[in-house]
Amino acid sequence: MSAIDRVLTTATLLADLRAGRTTPAAVVEQALDRIAERGDDGTWITVQQRDVLLARTAALEADPSARRLPLYGVPFGVKDSIDVAGLPTTLACPAYADSRGVPTTSAEVVLRLEAAGAVCLGKTNLDQFATGLNGTRTPYTVPRSTFGGGLISGGSSSGSALAVAGGVVAFAVATDTAGSGRVPAALNAVLGYKPSRGLISTVGLVPACRSLDCVTLIASCADDLRRVMDVVASAPDQRDPWSRPRSSARPPRVRIGLPDPADLPFGHAGHDDGDLRAAHVAATGALEAVGDVVPVTPDPFLQAGELLYAGPWVAERTLEFSSFLTEHRDDVLDVVAGIIDSGSRFSAVDAFAAQYRLAELRAAAARTWEQVDVVVLPTIPTTFTVEQVLADPVATNTTLGTYTQSGNLLDLCGAVVPAPPTADGRPVGLMVLGPALADEAVLHVAERLAELFGPQAPVERTDLLVAGHHLAGGPRNHELTERGARLVTATRTAPSYRLLRFDDDAGRSVPALLRDAGSPSQDSGGISVEVWSVPTDQLPGFLTGVPDVLELGEVELADGRTVAGLACAAGADPASATDITADGGWRAHLALTA
Repeated sequence: MSAIDRVLTTATLLADLRAGRTTPAAVVEQALDRIAERGDDGTWITVQQRDVLLARTAALEADPSARRLPLYGVPFGVKDSIDVAGLPTTLACPAYADSRGVPTTSAEVVLRLEAAGAVCLGKTNLDQFATGLNGTRTPYTVPRSTFGGGLISGGSSSGSALAVAGGVVAFAVATDTAGSGRVPAALNAVLGYKPSRGLISTVGLVPACRSLDCVTLIASCADDLRRVMDVVASAPDQRDPWSRPRSSARPPRVRIGLPDPADLPFGHAGHDDGDLRAAHVAATGALEAVGDVVPVTPDPFLQAGELLYAGPWVAERTLEFSSFLTEHRDDVLDVVAGIIDSGSRFSAVDAFAAQYRLAELRAAAARTWEQVDVVVLPTIPTTFTVEQVLADPVATNTTLGTYTQSGNLLDLCGAVVPAPPTADGRPVGLMVLGPALADEAVLHVAERLAELFGPQAPVERTDLLVAGHHLAGGPRNHELTERGARLVTATRTAPSYRLLRFDDDAGRSVPALLRDAGSPSQDSGGISVEVWSVPTDQLPGFLTGVPDVLELGEVELADGRTVAGLACAAGADPASATDITADGGWRAHLALTA
């Protein structure tokens, strides 16, 4: 079953439920089966107990009027920074949940959804204290993108995006202060919608940055977003000081602002991501069929985004969590603790200076809205693997927020739409932004783009280990890249491998890994190798071209994992080869023999 086949939509579920083709209990059982099938993949922190869920569905089924409810029997997930009665709110920090106790009342957004007949399956994973855009900042299992290859899931609403992308729920409730709903949506090919701030109540949300926090939605289609918004934004919440009513206004013909691609940063740390740039340019070609395209500058949006994490708004996190951090520092991830601490360095002078600069940028953005109704930008400037983010957690996270961080500072609404992937199979998301309360225009453009692009399910991929000519920069590496393969990581084998060099009569050399418990690499930490992510349907064609002394087998890595890899063929004679294990890897061997 493909990822597209597994996608749930509210319209389809409601049609089946109301026609009696299925029941709320059966839908819940299917969802629980899918959770069990996926295993601990970092999507969920707490799944509601089966008997509690079945009691909820039994109550729905026993009420004849319930079938008319707008979300009758529809399963959803909730980011674990939002209260659900009877379930701990961990913020990906178990000690925080222990200190706070289990909520007895659900957040307003959850109450409205349940009153409409929806069924909450549980709480989803997130970057700790909702502090991050990458998904790796969690003490639970670190989630990965559905696109494989070791790519990050994005965050902080990582689990909410994965629950939708995995076909477990029809929609999920998330948050988006700096891009926390839009970034993981883009990285997992689902729709992420950040409404105008205040349309969805924040009562029952543990704040990350109270003046900017926004409860958001993730779904597989725009129709689901509209249906859920009709429930959760039906009326302002008087207990929420930022709450405001929804607007239904939309221009008859939408003017779409589109910056020149040359003015948009793609890549990280000086490395241009040309594939993502090309995919963005190709995707924006669809805009002519949606509305009138108008050139605009991205400067107000990019410059306002730079203010968020470099400015005094981080002090709001300090205000919320500093007392807990003082008593429980050992329970908080170091990178998160450092961010919470950093808010203390800002003064009142800094706060006012930032507000003055923000006012200037809001005025510049307002001039843009005089010309256009929405602006279309990339969602992220590049993608990262989990390994890359863990190696440089702050800089990579900042890069991820390049386009999304201005959203709430400039009082915007926005939606991310999955676009066709890059040439090497990475996810792409177009972000549609509008001014406050222009939600209908934003959703209209997002819906039309989604119709034009169609579902963007990730291609099935296989991790493949290489140790010789197929290494990055090697003479046969093009055989991988031409098939859409991408590098996952450079690593080492377990110590129990030898590296042999087979030479033919023409003077050509082929390195091959051979497992040997008595290998001299026991003392050298293994052989240097690379793991590449290859589209599974491209693997047979690739293997037909490998030398006869190599075959596909299983190779153990230094961290204990086992992956498919090119290793010494069973029919090859190790005695005819030169043992180069002591060199530590093929590149090192070439350098030593040059």
